[in-house]
Amino acid sequence: MSREEVLYASRSLNDDLVQTEFSVPKAHCGGCIASVEGALTKLEGVVSARLNLSTRRVSVRWRKSLPLPPFIRALQRAGYKATLSSAEDTDTDPEMGKLVRATAVAGFAVMNIMLLSVSVWAGAEADTRRAFHLISALLAVPAVAYSGRIFFQSAWFAVRVGRTNMDVPISVGILLTLALSLHDTFRNGPHAYFDAVVSLIFILLIGRTLDHMMRRKARTAVLGLARLTPRLAMVLRAGGQQRVPIETIEEDEIVLVAAGDRIPLDGIVLSGAADVDTALVNGEAAPVSVCAGAPVLSGMLNLNGLLKVKVTRTNSGSFISGMVRLMEEAERGRARYRQLADRAAALYSPVVHSLAAVAFGSWMMITGDWHHSLTVAISVLIITCPCALGLAVPMVQVMAARRLFERGIALKEGSALERLAEVDTVVFDKTGTLTLGELQITDSGVAGADLQAAIALSARSRHPVARAVAALDASPDQVEIEEFVEHPGQGIEGRVTGNLYRLGRPEWALNSPSNVSEVSASTGAALSRDGVAVGFFAATDAIRPQSFEAIDALRRKGHEVEMLSGDRDKTVDAMANSLEIAAYRAGLLPEDKIARLEEIVRAGKKVLMVGDGLNDAPALSAAHVSMAPANAADIGRAAADLVFFESSLMAVPEALDVARQARDLIRQNLVLAVLYNLLVIPVALLGFVTPLMAALAMSLSSMLVVANALRLTKQRKSSRGSGNAFQKGEYRSPEAA
Repeated sequence: MSREEVLYASRSLNDDLVQTEFSVPKAHCGGCIASVEGALTKLEGVVSARLNLSTRRVSVRWRKSLPLPPFIRALQRAGYKATLSSAEDTDTDPEMGKLVRATAVAGFAVMNIMLLSVSVWAGAEADTRRAFHLISALLAVPAVAYSGRIFFQSAWFAVRVGRTNMDVPISVGILLTLALSLHDTFRNGPHAYFDAVVSLIFILLIGRTLDHMMRRKARTAVLGLARLTPRLAMVLRAGGQQRVPIETIEEDEIVLVAAGDRIPLDGIVLSGAADVDTALVNGEAAPVSVCAGAPVLSGMLNLNGLLKVKVTRTNSGSFISGMVRLMEEAERGRARYRQLADRAAALYSPVVHSLAAVAFGSWMMITGDWHHSLTVAISVLIITCPCALGLAVPMVQVMAARRLFERGIALKEGSALERLAEVDTVVFDKTGTLTLGELQITDSGVAGADLQAAIALSARSRHPVARAVAALDASPDQVEIEEFVEHPGQGIEGRVTGNLYRLGRPEWALNSPSNVSEVSASTGAALSRDGVAVGFFAATDAIRPQSFEAIDALRRKGHEVEMLSGDRDKTVDAMANSLEIAAYRAGLLPEDKIARLEEIVRAGKKVLMVGDGLNDAPALSAAHVSMAPANAADIGRAAADLVFFESSLMAVPEALDVARQARDLIRQNLVLAVLYNLLVIPVALLGFVTPLMAALAMSLSSMLVVANALRLTKQRKSSRGSGNAFQKGEYRSPEAA
């Protein structure tokens, strides 16, 4: 890999510092974080390395003034295959397909081998027993080779670089049991343990598949956010209008932004007027009118009109590029969180290896019989196999995900449950979270033909207030509109039966200044007929159902509650007073919200961020754990750990309750797994357990863990009732909304 290839796929942070991302598909646990980051930080010129387990990408910062560090070679020495990663990488998951196929093959083999084993256990004659052992071997060997490669490959990569992991003792136990069974089969021995070895693989694969299913739901929202910026922009240059990549546009160049397009780069409007959707910046539903001299930021959506914008910041320094960097930093920080199972598993491998070695050595010294000594050692390896440990966490996570889904809440990533259970502070965004995020007409002095004219006019506009007016009648009468014109920043007008109707700003819609004063200052839009006021439409963002109840429930459970918003002080103050939220801040940009979250974290708090907008995505990623409503922007939903589909905000305290119950069950399962090992290890070391008995005991411990996890589904349903938004037919997609 050449220096030019690496630099092309990298991002410059300053004159000397470069950031490069590598894909590390085999990284899967907390131990991988230490191995990957340790291998890279030892390289000369590397400033830092951070592995994100959710995306399986490692981000490396290095100095380009020094020779190119051997990134790929260092990762290979650590036991990880790696490739250059970029924002264009597709979100594929071949590992999931491999796990499902391996589990299916192991399941098929174990069912058939168990059928044959029943006859052997029942006391079959020697010839029949040998025939069944041979058939079992024909089934077990290919099944072990195909399904067991999941563990063998991981163990080999670890051993090759002089380290160990959980898969090493698993692989040793599988291979030794298979070898001993083949030896005894061809020597016509009375016992063979093909059923034990294939059962072991099958149960372990179930746990690993469940764990992988939960992990793969954690998806980075950085790619989706980057796609909000158009790749090409129309630029005015000496040769005329040219559509060029935004990376090539320099400061002081002039770009044209048509209605319906996003502003590609930060700048100042030179000419034109339009209503601009600023949700990406402040999260607010109401658009802002801009004209010559107004500053605009990349990612803002031009709703109407044509804007000529002078670029003030290039792509690397634009607002949306800054948001991408904020999210990358936040995701890397949260990805370092290690689950309880990862921490417990760190001790497993050396302990089990030592016990098996002690068993083999002790029995060799006592009996001198290598066959018996190896059988005891294999029994120790099997009976201490981490099936219960492997199922302890993912099984509870799956049950919790199911229970949450029944409440209309989607869990995207298993470790989010553990993080959610640690929360002591809940921070809410305002618009779209505490409110529904859609303007609604709450008052109107318009009726009859004038109302139908206003609805017909509004149906032709994309302005949020106009859409709220149009929603007053789902099937309006056919009204003939003539000479329809939309005036950016002012309103809309058209002729109906010869009369000129205007809907928009009072000072524009009404001819007489005295009429303007008749319209309330809180009016969303005034409606005039031939310049005379005929009514008004007051538009507000309705509070989300049960917001007060949810906040009250959080406070009663001991959580601190805070509201952060990009809206005006007066609006935020009114919302805080109505919901009795004492701590709140207004007028915040995305980086301001992250700064506030960091202040809370420095105070020793664990934060749940509940937000919906594009501007909330960095804060959602930066929080300890995050939630978003289903009607949130795509990027907001992608950045959140949990998504709730019902309109009620009671989903927040309910999710916290489920998370704490799940944490308690996970801890109980880990204790059960430890107690099981403490009870059975001495019995196995004393030679009272065969590999088959060890496999059965291991299976029983797994069943005990599963049964304990199922208790989560027996918990009493909440007072909101059962059934999620899908089941009750209440959910509307963001597109439908």
